[in-house]
Amino acid sequence: MAVTKARKWEILATLEAHIKDAQAIAFTSNQKLTVLDVSKMKNDLRKENAVYMVAKKTLICLAMKNVLGAEIDINTLPGAVAILIAKGDKVAPLGIVNKYAFELRKEEKIKFVGGYMDGRVLGAVETTKLASLPSREVLLAKLLGSMMSPLSALARFFDGAKTEMGAKGAATVGDLAKLVAADAPAPVETVEAPVVADVATVESPAATAAPEVPAAE
Repeated sequence: MAVTKARKWEILATLEAHIKDAQAIAFTSNQKLTVLDVSKMKNDLRKENAVYMVAKKTLICLAMKNVLGAEIDINTLPGAVAILIAKGDKVAPLGIVNKYAFELRKEEKIKFVGGYMDGRVLGAVETTKLASLPSREVLLAKLLGSMMSPLSALARFFDGAKTEMGAKGAATVGDLAKLVAADAPAPVETVEAPVVADVATVESPAATAAPEVPAAE
């Protein structure tokens, strides 16, 4: 059924309103997606403050130009196209769509054909790579985990020191150090053995030759 002119203006206004709040945008080719597939994906995207709309390519390109001044080559948008508008996290919504693309890869139901982020038009390959990146929440969780590792070791050290202080009756860590030093075994003094001369090199009196007596004339 042909879309009336009034309906086209209504869709264009809706697209422009969403694009104004966009942190990142992606375009997908989804000729084989079912209504159920789209419904499930939209529910997941809604949790990430993202919008997924199927619209005519001419309207998508016009909305992008009107709001962002971005020139989108309509020839790079094959078949039936939808626009993904991420309003919060830039990467998480792309990751959700990428998950569906991977699950439905045998049927080739959906794939990225382009995008727009940080004032730059992106190609299909670059958009797909961005969609494969971990989300901001995942990166923060990994960073927090790496930061907590040395803190956990330090906490274990202090717990051990506290237990040791209680066992030894020390009021401060300095007192504990003194007590530990006092309990440490005294260093063994090294005594050097006297140097014994080699018996073979010492001449005894008996071994000394007697003075030669001159013969009587």
